[in-house]
Amino acid sequence: MSTMAPQWLWFVFVLIVLAALFVDFVVLRKQGAHEVSVPEAARWSIIWVALSLAFNGLLWWAYQDSQGTAVANAKALEFLTGYLIEKSLAVDNIFVFLMIFTYFAVPPSYQKRVLMIGIIGAMVLRTVMILVGGWLISQFHWVLYLFGAFLLLTGIKMWWAADKEPNLEDNPALKLLRRTLPVTKFYDGENFWTRHNGVMTATPLLLVVALVGVTDVIFAVDSIPAIFAITTDPFIVLTSNIFAILGLRAMYFLLAAMAAKFHLLSYGLAVILVFIGSKMLLIDVIKIPVVISLGVVIGILAITMIWSVKTAPKLERRTS
Repeated sequence: MSTMAPQWLWFVFVLIVLAALFVDFVVLRKQGAHEVSVPEAARWSIIWVALSLAFNGLLWWAYQDSQGTAVANAKALEFLTGYLIEKSLAVDNIFVFLMIFTYFAVPPSYQKRVLMIGIIGAMVLRTVMILVGGWLISQFHWVLYLFGAFLLLTGIKMWWAADKEPNLEDNPALKLLRRTLPVTKFYDGENFWTRHNGVMTATPLLLVVALVGVTDVIFAVDSIPAIFAITTDPFIVLTSNIFAILGLRAMYFLLAAMAAKFHLLSYGLAVILVFIGSKMLLIDVIKIPVVISLGVVIGILAITMIWSVKTAPKLERRTS
């Protein structure tokens, strides 16, 4: 796989990511453990989205300057579509985070640190998987069919499990950790380890971080093939993924407060995965333009969110 992105744009991308991580991990760390409010989460979500769109504008300008307007338009559209798909799939990941935090009764003031660690892990993992996936596609074209079949089956499975509550007690990773590590029943601030009865013992927060890491792996396996259905340009694949992850922490606190209103969103994400998987399976038969893919993704998300909001009050009255 090759890219037409100029070297200086790679350099700018790395600088933006490092600066963003500095703000998220150093400056915000000075705040200490505190509960992130909805207004604060909304402000940061807007900032991350604006930063992503600004980078897309810079990407368009860079390609337009070196490759012409037609190529610039195509690449900018690929980035926007990939970014939206990855951001959409992140929503389902966020609901899993919410389930983990609820199961372990993690105080809201401690959740921020767990998410910050999860973001670093997700970025490293995605970079490795994108490089490996890109190499496989460049060497073996039929890998696209495997990705497509995987996404199609994943979408069907997601639809089937959308209204079912996952059972963390059956999670193999959690069972393994509990068998191998002594764990306290209480939290010790944001510490992962504490001294209990004279012995260094893991706190529940360590189990939470481990499960978030497992979720990152599952999330990457689901989402990385999806972006390759839009483009095989490694620069577009990597940058759209990383920018989608950068705002994950803020988006979690924003959506956690509105989770009940978007109770049908998993169905929409399932349809998106089925669409993308089908597109990959038909890649050598029907060429679906990126603009149509973008329209389908936006349309599915809009319909699902509107439908969720309209039906949420009825569900609340029915359960009251």
